[in-house]
Amino acid sequence: MRVLRPFINYLKRTDKLYWLIMLSISAYSLLLLKTVPIPKSGRSYFVVQAVAILLGYLGAILFTLIDYREITNYWYIVAGFCLFLIIYTQLKGISVTSSCGVNAKAWIQLPGGTFQPSELVKIGFILTFAKHLSSLKERDWLKSPVHIILLACHALVPVVLVHFQGDDGTAIIFLCMFLAMSFGAGVQLRYFVIFFAGLAVAFPLAWKYVLKDYQKSRLTIFRNPGSDPLDKGLHQVQGQLSIGSGQFWGRGLFNSPRVKSGVVPVQQSDFIFSVAGDQLGFIGCTLIILLLLLLLFKTLRIARKSPDCLGSCICFGFFGMIAAQTLFNLGMCLNLLPVMGVTLPFFSAGGSSAACLYLGFGLALNVYMHRTNTDKVTLRR
Repeated sequence: MRVLRPFINYLKRTDKLYWLIMLSISAYSLLLLKTVPIPKSGRSYFVVQAVAILLGYLGAILFTLIDYREITNYWYIVAGFCLFLIIYTQLKGISVTSSCGVNAKAWIQLPGGTFQPSELVKIGFILTFAKHLSSLKERDWLKSPVHIILLACHALVPVVLVHFQGDDGTAIIFLCMFLAMSFGAGVQLRYFVIFFAGLAVAFPLAWKYVLKDYQKSRLTIFRNPGSDPLDKGLHQVQGQLSIGSGQFWGRGLFNSPRVKSGVVPVQQSDFIFSVAGDQLGFIGCTLIILLLLLLLFKTLRIARKSPDCLGSCICFGFFGMIAAQTLFNLGMCLNLLPVMGVTLPFFSAGGSSAACLYLGFGLALNVYMHRTNTDKVTLRR
């Protein structure tokens, strides 16, 4: 009984409903990936995802054992490590190219496979930016235009560096995390108005000088992908066909010829929603949305109960990451948004992405479990 006491104490302190939601998402993700055929490389998406989930849960549990305030005291180490990862990837990373003009250098080679450092940098950004926001909040500097500009510069570091890697989908997610965390900290609405007005003004310049040809074609084709169904519109045309073919109940697991033939490009990753639609129909798609909405709602509840701005900002960072990826991925699959290479959180195949997402879950859970420890940690500015 003495051996089990730490485990029992952990269960008493943790948020059991939060765990139940996450475990349900993990099981559903593995179920869908089990139905996707093994690629020619011979490495099963199911096996890779299962290992990533186990590592992610282990990392999440380890995260909860140390008070989040203590972790953020070492923000400068986290920031330096993240900067090193991005620069190293830019110099030594692996490029992924395609016939449509994509050229992303966002992965590094590790023993046994590849790793996408920007996924881990998202977790580092949550920690460092939450620390930045909470420090300004304590000093009542969030109303200062100078400090708002410095916050924007902080966010622009990963946005710009990831953009130069050719991974603009991830750059957009960083931007959304910046907005969610700033809003959660209480940055005045006028600054958001200025930000979006600036984006509107800058878009024509970005179209002319920043966006590449394949990005322009994605922005122009998504409203009518049927005009080029064998090339630029292929992903969305086939994805929609798979989602619609499942109708209400779906064709059944392991029974879809579309999934077996892999007619939807990258169905295991960017278009995993089409796998659910084809095999489990409207019910299966709705279940994915409900599970992710429950996760987001529970994360906001934890943010609300946080005893300090730091914990609240960490939760808003995790919320912003999951909400943005969900919105962009579903919009992409349903042809409401252009294809931008954003995966569906926790469901899409990808070892580095899955493992790092669970670290984000661990950070939010950390805030819940240490919400009463306000007098036990000394915060460093």
